[in-house]
Amino acid sequence: MKLADQKEAVRMAFDQLRANKLRSGLTILGIVIGVVTVIAISSVINGLNSQVSGMVEAMGTNVIWVFRFPVIGVRPTTEMLTRKQLTKEDADAMALLPHVAAVSPSLRYQNFDFNAGSVTAKYGSRKVQSVSLEGDTTSSKDVYDWDIKQGRYFTEQDEERTANVTVLGHDTAEDLFGEEDPLGKEVQIEGLTFTVVGTLQKQKAAFGGGKNPEDNFAYFPITTFHKLHPEILDYWISVKFDDQKNKAAVIDSITDLLRRRRKVKNEADDNFAIFGSDAITRLWTQITGSLFLLMFGLSAVGLMVGGVGVMNIMLVSVTERTREIGVRKAIGATKRIILAQFTLEAVTLCALGGLIGILLGSILAFGLSYILSSSVSLVWVAAAFLCSCSIGLIFGIYPAWKAANLNPIDALRYE
Repeated sequence: MKLADQKEAVRMAFDQLRANKLRSGLTILGIVIGVVTVIAISSVINGLNSQVSGMVEAMGTNVIWVFRFPVIGVRPTTEMLTRKQLTKEDADAMALLPHVAAVSPSLRYQNFDFNAGSVTAKYGSRKVQSVSLEGDTTSSKDVYDWDIKQGRYFTEQDEERTANVTVLGHDTAEDLFGEEDPLGKEVQIEGLTFTVVGTLQKQKAAFGGGKNPEDNFAYFPITTFHKLHPEILDYWISVKFDDQKNKAAVIDSITDLLRRRRKVKNEADDNFAIFGSDAITRLWTQITGSLFLLMFGLSAVGLMVGGVGVMNIMLVSVTERTREIGVRKAIGATKRIILAQFTLEAVTLCALGGLIGILLGSILAFGLSYILSSSVSLVWVAAAFLCSCSIGLIFGIYPAWKAANLNPIDALRYE
C-alpha cells in the first residue's frame, strides 16, 4: 500500500470520527476502559514493587532470621506451634560461626494477628496506644543499622544491671513529646517507669503513605524486658552476615549448629526455620501474580468489548460506503488497497482509543499516587498501546475483507 493511500486511509478514518462523534466515542469506549485498567493497575503494582524493594533493602539484604517455624507466607501447623523455642544461648553460639557479623536475639510483646501493639505508653497527661514492646541486645542496632535520631542506644552496662531505660520509635516519641526534648524524660509503661535514652529515625512504610507499625515501638535491654514480661521466652534471632556470596554457607552452618543443639535426628526434618528478605519478595511476587491475572481479565473484557464495537462500526461503515467502494474499484482500486484501507481505519480508530486510555490511565495513576504508591511503567504503556492497535487489526480484518470483496457493479447499483 502506497504512502499516499495510507495517508488517505487515515484521513478517512478521522473523517468518520468527526462525522459520527457519539457513535465513534461509544465504539472505542471498551478500548479506553481496557487500556485505563492496564495503566492504572500496572502503575499501582509498579509503585508497590518499588516500596517493597525499598522495605526489603532497609531491613537488610544480608540479614537472615531464625525462628522455630516460618512466619512469612506459611500457616503454622500444630506441629510447628508445639516446637521447642529458641534460646539466647542458641544466638550466642551463632555469633561464633564464620562470616557472621552480628547476631541479635529479640523478644516481642505485640498482637501478631494485627501487627500492632497492645500497650499504652504515658508521659504526663499524654498517652500513646497500640505500642509494641521489644527486648533486644546491644547488637540489634548493628544488625539492622538503625539510625539514632536523638540520644543513644542502650549499652551492655544497661543490660547487665537491668536498667529501666528505653529507646522509643519515631512515632511513639513524637506522639508523646511533640517538640519537647524526650531525652532524660520518664515514661510509664505497664506500671513501670523508664528513662528515655534515645529515639530512632522514622522507618520507611511498606506501602507508601501512612504510618509504619515499626515506628510505634519501645525498645528495652533484653534483661529489662524480662521484668515486664517474664512469660515471653520465644526468641526471634536475627543474623547479619558479611557478604551475599557467603549466605548459603552461613545458612548451612546455622542449620548444622541448631540440628546438633536441638538434637534433631539425621532422618528427621528441621524443627526450626531460617529465612531472609527473599521470602518477603517471593510472597509479594505471588500476590502481584494474582493482581496481574485480575488486571489481564479486566482489561481483556474491556478490549474484547471494544473490539466487537469496532467490528460493528466498521461493518456499518462498509454498508454506508458501498457506492464509494464501487467507485474506487471502478477507477482502478484493487482488493488489496481496499482491504488495507479499511483495516488501517480500524487500527487508527483503536489507536486513538489507546491514546485516550493511556492519557486517562496516567491521570488516574497520578491521582492514586496520593493514596497508594503508584508509578507509570513505560513498558506497560507501550504494551497497552500495542494491544489496542492489535485489537483494531484483529477485529477490523473481517469488515475490510467484506469491503474488498464487494462486486463493483453491485456496489455501484447500491442505494
